[in-house]
Amino acid sequence: MHLDEMLEFNKLFVENKEYEAYKTDKYPNKRMVVFTCMESRLVELLHRALNIQNGDVKMVKNAGAIIRKPFDSIMKSILVAIYSLKAEEVIVIGHHDCGMSQVDIDALTENMTNRGIDQETIDTLKHSGIDFHDEFHGFETVEESVSQSVDIIRNHPLLPKDIKVHGLVIDPGTGKVDIVTRDK
Repeated sequence: MHLDEMLEFNKLFVENKEYEAYKTDKYPNKRMVVFTCMESRLVELLHRALNIQNGDVKMVKNAGAIIRKPFDSIMKSILVAIYSLKAEEVIVIGHHDCGMSQVDIDALTENMTNRGIDQETIDTLKHSGIDFHDEFHGFETVEESVSQSVDIIRNHPLLPKDIKVHGLVIDPGTGKVDIVTRDK
């Protein structure tokens, strides 16, 4: 089992005091929040492509680097990083070939039932006001999605006016980063 392998590695990591190479405090060295996708290809690539070291940034992730609601958990995390952890800048980073692009809601729902979720449960949720399209739809282009997330952050009523918010897109194959929108 993969968890057992991870736990065994962790035991040795702690015993050998390998954590000492990563010591830092809770405040990001670069005074920055990076909001990005949970994409597994970016776990190390993003950090290396942008020279982000342990302790440099607050890293916030979800599927697709998508913010749709101004008071969702991502936005709350960004605000906490700004007000409690000294972050002064926010960067939204989407990526090409994202699994959230053009999500097929019908196929997703079918996969749920194939994995044991009763159709009755899905129907009950839908009748209770949970709109699966609103909750799970992705985006047409990553640039459009990044711009939407940046706009929600920039226009948030609780965001201080001096906080800069930028939007980037990274290529998960090469690490090349392109600017979608840059705050002045």
